[in-house]
Amino acid sequence: MIYRVCLSAFYMRMKVKMSRVLIKRLIEEINTMTHKEMKIMEVCGTHTQMISKLGIRSVLSPKIKLLSGPGCPICVTHEEDIDTAIELLNHNDITIATFGDLLRVKGTKSCLLDEKSKGKDVIIITSPLALIQMAEDNKEKKIVFLGVGFETTAPIIALTIKTAFEKGLDNLFFLSSIKLMSPILHYMFKQPNNQIQGLICPGHVASIKGANYFTFIVDDYHIPAGVCGFEALDILGGIHHLVKQISENEKIEFKNLYKRCVRPKGNPTANQIMKEVFQVSQGEWRGIGKVEGSSLIINKKYERLDAVKYFDVKIKRLKQVTKCACSDILLGKKVPKECPLFNRGCSPLHPQGPCMISTEGACAIAYQYKEE
Repeated sequence: MIYRVCLSAFYMRMKVKMSRVLIKRLIEEINTMTHKEMKIMEVCGTHTQMISKLGIRSVLSPKIKLLSGPGCPICVTHEEDIDTAIELLNHNDITIATFGDLLRVKGTKSCLLDEKSKGKDVIIITSPLALIQMAEDNKEKKIVFLGVGFETTAPIIALTIKTAFEKGLDNLFFLSSIKLMSPILHYMFKQPNNQIQGLICPGHVASIKGANYFTFIVDDYHIPAGVCGFEALDILGGIHHLVKQISENEKIEFKNLYKRCVRPKGNPTANQIMKEVFQVSQGEWRGIGKVEGSSLIINKKYERLDAVKYFDVKIKRLKQVTKCACSDILLGKKVPKECPLFNRGCSPLHPQGPCMISTEGACAIAYQYKEE
């Protein structure tokens, strides 16, 4: 037993030592290859967190500009979704259940946290499936789940909807605002002033949809791309893959650098349940507007659980109210410090936009790690 423990500790030390050597070598090669300014985008909020937490920008050439993309679900949630939830609270005796980050995201006038302070029934959950037991234990309550996310969150929300439907629950409803990654990337790359030269694809979305989901970036736009994990070696390996192609004019390639978690076609079970419960629709993105085919909504079979239809909510079409530069930051046109409100009237305690609220928001992360 002691022998096995010692051997395990030895292998762990060797692994750490080898990782340090590889990290140092990757950094040196990336900086040696970088002869011109290049803009590389990471889409996933977890990548944004890890890049800042690990101080990756500080060890790379200043010519490499790492930009954050539209991968934070809280940041892209439209004002109308918040207004609809508040409308439900004001005109119906219901409970709104949602994720914690959403409470402080403002609609056109208010946020769910403000409504909770007025005595409205707003609760935080960590898993949508917990609502099944809650609904069964509180038959007298009408519960509406405000669910946001991308393809990563969609399967568990779909499973919750299906379970509620099969159990015949008549007091649990869903106000879903699920976005799709592929359409917003198409939208971004088609912008006339798009300057993104390489893309670190989101590992979480790829684990559901598969690496092949992102090959269009190379095929349609001739931009190098790769799926990456979230450790230092993963991220630096991804940056190395992109910089090599950008700087040396090599053949543009797509690579799955996260094979330990991502298969070419993704998770068939997760994709099947999404297909069964949802249908694709036009999506509204905060600060960006309408993007065709970029949203998942509850399909006809499960529509009795759709809160908008059940409560006959009239969604008001309102103008954008966000005053900060969140939309430009989400599309890679600006970095947080280029927003005139960043750390000047906009901070995590007093956020002016959703990018400063969510733990995956580029502004909140830049503020936390003092990337000014």
